[in-house]
Amino acid sequence: MIPARVVAISTEVAESVRATQRDPRYNFPAYTAVTKESAPCRHCLKIIPAGEQATLFTYDAFEGLEKLPLPGPVYIHAKSCERYPEDGGFPAALKNSPRTLNVYAQGRRLVAQEYVENGTVDSAVEKLFTRADVEYIHVRSTTAGCYTFRIERPDLRKNQLS
Repeated sequence: MIPARVVAISTEVAESVRATQRDPRYNFPAYTAVTKESAPCRHCLKIIPAGEQATLFTYDAFEGLEKLPLPGPVYIHAKSCERYPEDGGFPAALKNSPRTLNVYAQGRRLVAQEYVENGTVDSAVEKLFTRADVEYIHVRSTTAGCYTFRIERPDLRKNQLS
């Protein structure tokens, strides 16, 4: 697989939500409860099993990247967890679940969309990053539509600082 950076929700955002029970951008209330169904934690990118406590809050997946926001609901573990490493590759726990890859060029321009499941994600990401116009990919749940994490080219942050 070509080098890529997996970007989960920052520890600062996750800890702020846990401490204040509010999202840090909009100040909307967060909701912590025992889950009825499993869901991926957007911080550690592991599955939160049904029956465990999770915190649901509003998150803007474009914050820090683009001017136009796109807030939506996401889950994190209710208790502290370790952030997924950016060099960890696509999370194994999510490789076989249906995911939608929304592919963006500079300026939040959607240039492609791929649906993956059953372990086809690595080849799809590799193919998408062969396109010169691709800046980053948002990974979303195909069944629920919600944001999971972002995949970036390794040199994206360097290019943004230039």
